[in-house]
Amino acid sequence: MLKNTLKEITPLTQADCFTLFSRLKSDFDFPLHYHEEYELNFISNAKNAKRVVGDHMEEIGELELVLVGPNLVHAWFTHKCKSKEIHEVTIQFHKDLFDEKLLRRNQLSFIRTMFDKSNRGISFSKDTIQQLAPRILELNKKHGFDSVLELLSILHDLSISRNMRMLSDTSFNNAEHSYNSRRVEKTMEYINQNFHKTIKLNEVAKLSNMTEAAFSRFFKTKTGMTFIDCLNEIRLGNASRMLIDTSQSVAEIAYHCGFNNISNFNRIFKKKKGTTPKDFRESYSGTGTRIFI
Repeated sequence: MLKNTLKEITPLTQADCFTLFSRLKSDFDFPLHYHEEYELNFISNAKNAKRVVGDHMEEIGELELVLVGPNLVHAWFTHKCKSKEIHEVTIQFHKDLFDEKLLRRNQLSFIRTMFDKSNRGISFSKDTIQQLAPRILELNKKHGFDSVLELLSILHDLSISRNMRMLSDTSFNNAEHSYNSRRVEKTMEYINQNFHKTIKLNEVAKLSNMTEAAFSRFFKTKTGMTFIDCLNEIRLGNASRMLIDTSQSVAEIAYHCGFNNISNFNRIFKKKKGTTPKDFRESYSGTGTRIFI
């Protein structure tokens, strides 16, 4: 659940496959928000504007292309952008544009994986943007079935592109993640229930009836990250929510989320977020935003 954050009711109806907005603007004026639909946002000529996706914030470059999953908070802010000719193309489409059974077909495996990752927000590389920007900009000139086919083709090309980058921490959004492994799901459930405690590798290895070494290799293969990195991400996601939604001190939040050393918490937080916990809290406070999950 999100609190004191705008829930956008998009103009996309059940009779539509997708909606597209293309506009020139001098600034960003829409507040932090979320909606049930997927959103693909292309922005050009807005260098030094600020993007917020979940608990991730950063200044953007000249070209921007981000896929945001359902119910993930996001917004762009003018921030330090000096341009008065920002071009933005926003494409929104339903969660059920692809039937779940269809997504499980082999030919759509890359799109399915991309949609799973979009629950954290995906930022695409400059090379990918340059390749697909002309097609995104021309999409509003296509109509009917041709426009749907072109959107599906664009999504497919995005799904097989290189160097896509996930933005928000795994635990920040309520979205469920599928790892196609009961052992991993059981581990994630255990971590989410006990992140505030000391969790040792041998504990989670026993849950999977594996040795520590075998579990470490298995977990890295299935999730793409080490167990420690995963544990820290979940702890940081919970800490981020508390920084935004409570008045507890940074030290109190650190200890509540399983960090037994405030210096270690500050170091890991800055490494992952690019900012200190204190500055992170002030940045969110500056947007007038609060999140509660």
